[in-house]
Amino acid sequence: MNILLVYPAYPETFWSFKQVLRFVRKKATYPPLGLLTVASMLPQEWNKRLVDLNVSELRDEHIAWADMVFISAMIVQKPSAREVVMRCKEHGRTVVAGGPAFTTMIERFEGVDHFVLNEAEVTLPMFLEDLKNGCPKHVYASWVRPDITKTPLPMWSLINFKDYVTMPVQYSRGCPFDCDFCDIVIMNGHIPRVKAPEQMIAEFQALYNAGWRGSVFVVDDNFIGNKANVKGMLPALIEWQKRHRYPFSLLTEASVNLADDHELMGMMSEANFHKVFLGIETPCTESLTECGKLQNTKRDLAETVRIIHRHGMQVMAGFIVGFDSDTESIFETQIRFIQKVGVVTAMVGLLNVLPRTRLWRRLKSEGRLLGETTGENTDGSLNFIPKMNKEKLIAGYKQIISRIYSPRNYYKRIHTFIRHYKPTVRARLSWPAFNAFLMSLWEIGILSRSRFLYWRLLIRTFFTKIKAFPVAVELAIYGEHFQRFARRVSRHDEHKNSPVRRPALWQTG
Repeated sequence: MNILLVYPAYPETFWSFKQVLRFVRKKATYPPLGLLTVASMLPQEWNKRLVDLNVSELRDEHIAWADMVFISAMIVQKPSAREVVMRCKEHGRTVVAGGPAFTTMIERFEGVDHFVLNEAEVTLPMFLEDLKNGCPKHVYASWVRPDITKTPLPMWSLINFKDYVTMPVQYSRGCPFDCDFCDIVIMNGHIPRVKAPEQMIAEFQALYNAGWRGSVFVVDDNFIGNKANVKGMLPALIEWQKRHRYPFSLLTEASVNLADDHELMGMMSEANFHKVFLGIETPCTESLTECGKLQNTKRDLAETVRIIHRHGMQVMAGFIVGFDSDTESIFETQIRFIQKVGVVTAMVGLLNVLPRTRLWRRLKSEGRLLGETTGENTDGSLNFIPKMNKEKLIAGYKQIISRIYSPRNYYKRIHTFIRHYKPTVRARLSWPAFNAFLMSLWEIGILSRSRFLYWRLLIRTFFTKIKAFPVAVELAIYGEHFQRFARRVSRHDEHKNSPVRRPALWQTG
């Protein structure tokens, strides 16, 4: 049996970093971890190929080769996913689909022969067994939470490492918190399930053996959702990194209570974590209470960021406007906060109503839902009726983006970040990184409108905190992407779709 695994294209997004990719001569940020893992779950004797539309085109000969086509997608990839399904059906191929877009919007996809939804460790064996017996069903769904210690290694042989900036791995699924706008607990539950330490070491070793060196994204919903287990795994990872001379620099997602645990931050830093994404959302306590993000309310969020910076990890953060509690002052409040704390990579978005969340149920009962989400909250679109005047909300959102990503404010945040940052990351100098630096000297240092800010940053960092110099260069390059993103948002019509937060996993739903 010939199996073609297809990953639909992303539109240009906040996280796509298309302006950055050319600096490092890569085609995409991450490969599709979910499909690579599903490939390992399929019978070994089957022939498998993967086409990631973010790095190459899907050709007719690819489809002609296949007996079945497996597709996984997030909601933001919905337009591309529909096109893939249509093309495969035109060629008479059997289409099997799973992942968040299909699980939450099954009725929106025509032409799919078999939906394998929720977590693939549970539903994929059901499908394979029925397929073997000649009686496959149209839909396979289950809310059973599988033991992920039995999840196989991804089939890395299906991709070309040279196409990607970062490799994804997963340690846990689930989050103990219950923010009303978030669908993580619907997809993966409240109780974080984790992989065994030896299993994680095997995953890192497999990447190492396959030849990967560089950035690795631990794509957990909340890496520290189960602190005890994380602390049990990190010593093994630290030892492995030391023994292999730190081949990987790590980043992940966590909740703000990370700043409360100095031992955990120290261990993460020693394991070579250098970035962490936090859902800060808003400095407005009323809005945090409204959405159930109580873990953010009883703390100094600015000091939370500084503490993590002092432990050698750069905070990337998500922010939201459009809560019912937000007044027209929220726009200036968000700008002041982001500038004050030095969150350089600040993903600010309009509140998005994802299917089946507590927020979705509440707004549906209030008659305030306008339609389905685009799957992205930085495209300037709304799928609900806000309490604030809609035009003022969208205009205020665009104001935030244009202000925080103006060259002067962006570089101010880099300086603020570096002032508090105590770099500990151990990274090997790679040719892509050196090449990116050389390109930046010309493209930013000579051609860009930010050239004076660029040179001031590099000279100041070189003489005051040389260990932060690589990060300063990286953030300057990111700035070119963010400024392009800000210009696109400022021109954006709220009825159009555009940009995603992170790579799609087959098992989320």
